[in-house]
Amino acid sequence: MSANVKIVAVLTARADTVDRLRALLDAMLKPSRAEAGNLRYDLWQDQSDPNRFVLDELYAGADAVAAHRATPHFQNYLSQIGDLAERASFVLNPVSAT
Repeated sequence: MSANVKIVAVLTARADTVDRLRALLDAMLKPSRAEAGNLRYDLWQDQSDPNRFVLDELYAGADAVAAHRATPHFQNYLSQIGDLAERASFVLNPVSAT
């Protein structure tokens, strides 16, 4: 059994794209949460900068991450995200988690 994989993505909307970015991120929630290897998929908005969003994702392992990235909804996200936001993504392995 592989270890869980956490992904944290920080997305900051480009000028005049916050509504389109939010719609794209909202559209990812339901299908991502329904994936077999998805353990958590949450969207957060920064209290001090409403143009900044954080995706907090948890998967059952690397295979689940690969399956997520192959889905039509993720491919749609990839096709649009560069026009809508600056993005930093971190793929994390557990060190100490409860």
